[in-house]
Amino acid sequence: MDRLLVTGGSPLSGTVRIQGAKNSALKLMAASLLADGRTVIENVPRIVDCLTMVEVLEHLGASVAWEDGRMIVDTGGVDGHETPYELVRRMRASIVVLGPLLAREGRARVAMPGGCNIGSRKIDLHLRGLEHMGASFEHDHGYLEVTAGDLRGAVISLDYPSVGATENLMMAAVGARGTTVIENAAREPEIQDLAGFLVRMGARIEGAGTPTVEIQGVDRFEPVRHVVIPDRVEAGTWAVAVCATGGDVLLAGARTDHMDLPLSKLAETGAEVTVEGEGIRVRMPERALAVDLVTLPYPGFPTDLQPQMMALLASARGTSIVTENVFEARFMFVDELNRMGADIRTEGHHAVIRGVDRLSSAPVRALDLRAGAAMVIAALTADGVTEVSDMYHVHRGYEGFEEKLASLGARVSAGPARSPAVLG
Repeated sequence: MDRLLVTGGSPLSGTVRIQGAKNSALKLMAASLLADGRTVIENVPRIVDCLTMVEVLEHLGASVAWEDGRMIVDTGGVDGHETPYELVRRMRASIVVLGPLLAREGRARVAMPGGCNIGSRKIDLHLRGLEHMGASFEHDHGYLEVTAGDLRGAVISLDYPSVGATENLMMAAVGARGTTVIENAAREPEIQDLAGFLVRMGARIEGAGTPTVEIQGVDRFEPVRHVVIPDRVEAGTWAVAVCATGGDVLLAGARTDHMDLPLSKLAETGAEVTVEGEGIRVRMPERALAVDLVTLPYPGFPTDLQPQMMALLASARGTSIVTENVFEARFMFVDELNRMGADIRTEGHHAVIRGVDRLSSAPVRALDLRAGAAMVIAALTADGVTEVSDMYHVHRGYEGFEEKLASLGARVSAGPARSPAVLG
């Protein structure tokens, strides 16, 4: 279903179970290529991006069984080394098979990813790091041919703490000869989850979650069983939605240690945030207060929660300033919010949000994954019925999104696309 009709005005209440982390599960699936045999990955969210990664693995020769969140990846039949453009264009994260393929096969042929709706995300850092480790590259009609007959350890200093580059380099380095040191590495919880997975397989990694990661190359990897960490962005999305609607929801399975800054910012808006059992309870007793925020790499405020926060702040009391430091085009969705009566002005990487009493329903589009979630949050607070189209973006990252909304008391109904949608 590609359209969602949302009737605003209902506070969210109840309990929602947080899915496994999209941005971890995808990389663990890629890392399974390192070992021959059956790797079991638990708590994998059934979302479009994970379905695409299944296609990538199967294209390479793996067999994948997936039921009730448990995925079994059997790599015994892997004999391919090419990822086609058809799959890479649907999901840029498929580029992370580059590292494990080099460690396993010594070569890879991967379609070059393009830009995306939130700005260009180049893979220069991936390639420069792999080049330091002895890989060589050729461009061939939109494909990247990479060969590395003998990967060797190296000291790699990243210009920016790129999550994708850190992950790709880690997965290549575990099979390299000698020691690799990644300086200015990304520190996200998903990096730590990948490192734990690789260590279980036989890798030797120290410093994951810090700016310096040291990897000792090994000769052999074993298939393992691993449980994906909870998705901090999904948990943050529901927490923001609760605050926007004046609700009260338990985020079952969410981890506070992965969400320190987002939860702190929500507390500044007036939310009551408490730890209850193995989850987080979020309650908003009154209309949100304006706050300022700046997106930065982890442990800073995540760019993947910035659109949702702007949807909340659009009807907060006072004026907020949001500064986006990660993606240059992340404000593209602001025009959609303004169609609903928001008062947001952008200049460069700053947005000034003057809170209005209430948003108004209007036909709007989900321009990308997180912006789509933001438009639904805005619709939950608006008067009347809002139609959010292009919901396929949202289905890339949220499992059972409409069903979870309905279980929390939201008045939503899904419908087919008015015209055929093309994934891009």
